[in-house]
Amino acid sequence: MTTPPAIRIDNLVKRYAGAKGEEGKLALKGVSFDVPQGEIFGLLGPNGAGKSTLINILAGLVMKTSGSADIWGFDIDASPRNAKRSIGIVPQEIVFDPFFTPFEVLENQAGFYGVPKAQRRSAELLEAVHLSDKRDAYARTLSGGMKRRLLVAKAMVHAPPILVLDEPTAGVDVELRRQLWELVTRLNREGVTVVLTTHYLEEAEQLCDRIAIINHGELIANKPTRELVGMMGEKVVEITVDRDLAAPPAHAAFKKSVKKGDRTVEITYDKEAITAGQVLGLVQDMGLVIEDVTTREADLEDVFVQLTGA
Repeated sequence: MTTPPAIRIDNLVKRYAGAKGEEGKLALKGVSFDVPQGEIFGLLGPNGAGKSTLINILAGLVMKTSGSADIWGFDIDASPRNAKRSIGIVPQEIVFDPFFTPFEVLENQAGFYGVPKAQRRSAELLEAVHLSDKRDAYARTLSGGMKRRLLVAKAMVHAPPILVLDEPTAGVDVELRRQLWELVTRLNREGVTVVLTTHYLEEAEQLCDRIAIINHGELIANKPTRELVGMMGEKVVEITVDRDLAAPPAHAAFKKSVKKGDRTVEITYDKEAITAGQVLGLVQDMGLVIEDVTTREADLEDVFVQLTGA
């Protein structure tokens, strides 16, 4: 028997109400996909693509127009309480009462979910997010990074099998990003299914087992990360030449040629049609002397730009 998905979304449509006599914005246009259990699942897309609308529907904050969604086997309409107990949401915004201590924030949240006092894990969760020493400080005195970690703990008070992180590293420093990803990967190793939205594509490529891309309210890709990156049959070579360039060298064999500096150009080519050596030969045939060369395979950012046109 196959394991049922952690989240199943089927033909989900959301149209917001418009002004009087006008049709509202269609934010989701019949989106369907499954989130496999136990994976870190990336949900990507440009601003306004529909990611937050989808997450807010799962969180019970936005009413869908049509379609269905199951969380851990519970339909969000037929079994809303069980569906909500199966998911923890870490929002983009930092939201908790600044006059409570971190311990009180977690205790109150556990109370909202009906977790009996004897079963609450507030101290354990504070230790997991490295905030034990801030247990009795006012939440308003925490740094931005500490507040982010507290939000993760807050989302886990009812021990949900699914954790959704909506842009968790937006505007945070490199060290905090590293700490958050260590926490997320540890939770995932312990069996938590993670759904992640992020604008940092290198993070998604490094962390996610599978990635779905939404654009203009439609699902345009849903593949294992390595397979998605492998869709690009392209390679990139960066060349530094011996003199300033008025324009990047152009040839029919180049898919793209872009100046990156006075003497540096980045050439994208189809690796099935031409080799890096042939690209360099064509540049030399144009009378340019090559002083330095680096090559790289296409990455998730290249795939994302090609698919979304963003």
